[in-house]
Amino acid sequence: MTRTAGRKPKAEQAVTETGGASAESTAAGMTAEPEAKKADPRESSLFVGSTEKTFQILHAFDGPHRQMPLSEIARAANLDRSAAQRLVYTLEVLGYLRRVHGTRNYALTPKLLQFSYNYLRANELIEKAFPYLLDISRSVGETVNMQELDGTEIVYVARFPGKHLVNIEFMVGSRLPAYYTASGTAILSRLSEEEQEDILARTDLRPLTPFTVCDPDQLRARVREAGEKGYALLINEAVMGDISVGAAITDEHGRAVAGLSISVPATRWTPEQVERELARHVQVAAASISVHKFGSYSR
Repeated sequence: MTRTAGRKPKAEQAVTETGGASAESTAAGMTAEPEAKKADPRESSLFVGSTEKTFQILHAFDGPHRQMPLSEIARAANLDRSAAQRLVYTLEVLGYLRRVHGTRNYALTPKLLQFSYNYLRANELIEKAFPYLLDISRSVGETVNMQELDGTEIVYVARFPGKHLVNIEFMVGSRLPAYYTASGTAILSRLSEEEQEDILARTDLRPLTPFTVCDPDQLRARVREAGEKGYALLINEAVMGDISVGAAITDEHGRAVAGLSISVPATRWTPEQVERELARHVQVAAASISVHKFGSYSR
């Protein structure tokens, strides 16, 4: 079949006139191209890989070992021995690592605490919260904590031990999964549902105790309940023998910026007593800190 001079076939004409596939062909089931994947920020020319490796060396000490030889540091940091050796040497010269006397092991040095000190000193929220946390600790005689959300975990940024301190292993800088803690659950309850789901999807849902709730639906329900009550109560989930009640500190938009909690031993308190006597303390303190820092508090 010959073409009419100066004319294009209908299919070509449709493409030419619309600048792409015709409406008919789209309706017939042509699928759109999938959305481009979000670019990995590590692929940017601004990203310095050697800096990342330096922090991998420091994070090698996140585990239970307080000191390690070079081979173990390299393994924990997921680096080859040559790269690990150069970085360890550099950190030793700069004063962030030290050789343990009489051994081939390396350990962290107190110089790293300067970063923690700088953060805490610059954190105005901690400054505002200090008198309220101290007052609770003195009035109820129990341990009071303040935590901030970092990724999927809460980080202890302030801690006021009570008269009957039980969990001495927790200190400023300690971390726990947000979904497994009272303060974390309270913080999550004041975030959007999308943020809650994102954090839940990235959380390693392995139990910390025989009583840790790991079922996603139960965790979601617990966050919703905390949002309705204004506080969260957890028993034996992060630490055996511990009952914690927590509330969220919020900004002027009602969004959680931190959480505070009271931790008590199950040998001296029952969940009913904690809910009846201590829940109001964390709620009042959280609201007072929110107003003091941001000028408002909304439920």
